[in-house]
Amino acid sequence: MLEARNISLEVESGEESIFLLNDVNFCVPRGHFMAIVGPSGCGKTTLLKAIAGIKETTDGSFFWEGRDLSEEGDFEPHEIGYVPQFSIAYDELTVDESIESSARLRVNADEDELNDIIDNVLAETGMTDIADRQVKLLSGGQKRRLALAMELVSSPRILLCDEVTSGLDPRSEREIVQLLHDLSMKDGRIVISVTHSLAQMELYDSIMVMVRGNLAFHGSPSVMVHYFSVDNFEEVYPRLALREPIEWGASWMKHRLDYYKRLEEEHVAKFSQRGESPPPPSPRSDEDEDSESLAPGFMTQLSMLLRRRFSILLRDRTQLMLQVAMIVVFPILVALFSSKGQDQLLTLTDVAGTDIAADIQAQQEQAEVRARVGSAVSGIIMFEVILLGLMGSNNSAREVAGERLIMEKEKFAGTGVGAYVASKAVYLLVLVLIQSLWMFLFVQWFWPFRGDALNHLVFLMLANAAMTSVCLGISANCKTADQASLLSIYLVGFQLPLSGAVLALPEMVESLTQPFISAYWAWSGSIEGGLRPDDLVAVKSIVQTSFKDAMPCRIVLMAHIVLGLVLTYIGVRRTRWE
Repeated sequence: MLEARNISLEVESGEESIFLLNDVNFCVPRGHFMAIVGPSGCGKTTLLKAIAGIKETTDGSFFWEGRDLSEEGDFEPHEIGYVPQFSIAYDELTVDESIESSARLRVNADEDELNDIIDNVLAETGMTDIADRQVKLLSGGQKRRLALAMELVSSPRILLCDEVTSGLDPRSEREIVQLLHDLSMKDGRIVISVTHSLAQMELYDSIMVMVRGNLAFHGSPSVMVHYFSVDNFEEVYPRLALREPIEWGASWMKHRLDYYKRLEEEHVAKFSQRGESPPPPSPRSDEDEDSESLAPGFMTQLSMLLRRRFSILLRDRTQLMLQVAMIVVFPILVALFSSKGQDQLLTLTDVAGTDIAADIQAQQEQAEVRARVGSAVSGIIMFEVILLGLMGSNNSAREVAGERLIMEKEKFAGTGVGAYVASKAVYLLVLVLIQSLWMFLFVQWFWPFRGDALNHLVFLMLANAAMTSVCLGISANCKTADQASLLSIYLVGFQLPLSGAVLALPEMVESLTQPFISAYWAWSGSIEGGLRPDDLVAVKSIVQTSFKDAMPCRIVLMAHIVLGLVLTYIGVRRTRWE
């Protein structure tokens, strides 16, 4: 049984307080199908999220099978299923792959058991025939069925559905409501559905009517019209406007025992018609207390998340073509300038000649070549670093923010924060290695690095990885994908002017900004730690910014990577449904 006792949720709005939920009390027995209805803004979704534990109440408690959820621990992930208004499936995956992904992230079972679970859920929701169809090709009703199927893999004992029938045609709406009704008849499952529609009310075991945070009625559909003194369900909403919400709440509290007695009788009769007894309360078992034994381990979840992410990349043609275009085009852009760095430095003889004019001319030619070589070498290295930084920004700017709601839903269902962050880190590491290595090899073919090529490769990888990691941290802490992309582009845009490669910064500005400019540290480490002595002198002759040794540069770039991952973990761990 699910019981709510004196549930209230108060929020501050300016100088006054508003009750989103006001002293709500109700009971729902096992094997029951309940609708929560009411005008827009009445608190339906707020109440559903409060039951799920997504929204924290300011007063009162929920009791599940006799245990106080606020005192004895919330629902375990396997106990509850929550179907939100938004899609919880990736468009690029098929129906079967979406359900498999949900099962592998939520259920600790062997391969045969998982296959049986997937097949049973497909059959139960009527999706067997379209198991191979991509999510983006599904109709609205089919997507609702898929969302339900993805929740049923763990056999939840309570299923919460938020507006799963909104936007559907009458036939599809009835099919979904009938499916929810059937699901409530299995294993004593409670199904609670938030809906704005007053159609199909006869399929529910009970209806809860909310008005501005107050519970106005909770009882059988057969007595609802009598309670509100109307002829049909559609007249209920206009009727609610005739009294103050708190008056409706007080009226219900006076009559609730009589209506609950009638509801209990109908509940018993429903199962008697099927030759069954109402399901008794299910005591919490030792297996329930050990929730970790029911959830897949870190490596299982990591493997599933990685497999899914690479599948999505390979099927998302837009993102895949963008990745390929950058990998192909960016090194070509660098190679176009390689001819400017092909000049060899001139060397004057140790013994001065007798022709003073010729010596002066030779010195001028040497200075010109040194300046040209120094400018080209410095520019090509910085160009590589900046382009890899742009790749890093594209890699991760939308990686978390773009799937935030799906991630929150999967965390709610038991996916570990560590597994999720690790999957992003491994996926992005693969991109970083491919991008950096190809940039190095392609440019090396046209312009062999003038010094320690391995050191230069290391710094290219570190530059890409640092920007990728920091932008991933930005993505994890932004509200929207567009916001994350904008901030990441700004970060890349400031790399060149604040690196000091073009113009030396004022000393005070340099000391403040330099630690955060990954392009400077990759550029400086490649030059100071890898260039041949003559080329190093040539670069320093035209660059006023001071250079740091290779080791400090490596340390700072690795610190950027660690900082980005820490920010990512903090952002992913934080709950942000809205």
